[in-house]
This record gives sequence, C-alpha cells and structure tokens, in this order.
Amino acid sequence: MNTKTCLLACAAAMTLTLAPAVSAAVKTIQLPADVAVLKPSPLPGYAKAQGNCVGCHSAEYMLYQPSSAARPYWDAMVKRMKAVFKAPIADEDMPEIVDYLVKTYGNEQAK
Repeated sequence: MNTKTCLLACAAAMTLTLAPAVSAAVKTIQLPADVAVLKPSPLPGYAKAQGNCVGCHSAEYMLYQPSSAARPYWDAMVKRMKAVFKAPIADEDMPEIVDYLVKTYGNEQAK
C-alpha cells in the first residue's frame, strides 16, 4: 500500500470513528398520480413507445414538445434518450418510435 492510499484509509477510519452518531429521519415523498397516457395509435411505434418511454417519464412529456417539431427533432430526442439517459431502446425499434412520435405529436399529425 503506498503512502497516499494509507493516508486516505487512515483518514476514512478516523472520520468513521470520530463522527457523532446521527439518527436519520425517514422521509417519504408523495408524487401526484400520473394521469397522462400516450395517444393511442395503430402505428407499431405506439406499443414500442408504451414499452420504452413511459417507464422512465410521463406521457405528458410528449405534450411539452413543439407540435411543429419535424422528424429530425424526434429522431434526435429518441437517440438522446438512449445515449444520454440510457433508455433501453433497441436500435431496430427507434425508427418506429420516431414515426409514431412525429405523426402523433409532431408536424406530421393528421389535420
């Protein structure tokens, strides 16, 4: 064990020994009910969005996106969810999810 490692281990042991006993109070958080649901659709991406998106965030999140958002916006959002937030989306499911999102919430909505 080198000197730096030994010093860190000793400091940690002393902190644990000298730290006063603290009793932690249990706190609970009551979240409001999630009443938003994805807009139903016959598109195959609907079921895939149900299985991949709303497990991590509310369906209401889609409503906060601009209705003028084009396909590249939704594609970037789905890729971001996978890359940054580690959403467990299969690569082969991504195009169908994007298709559902842009046609349901984006600028390709039926008017």
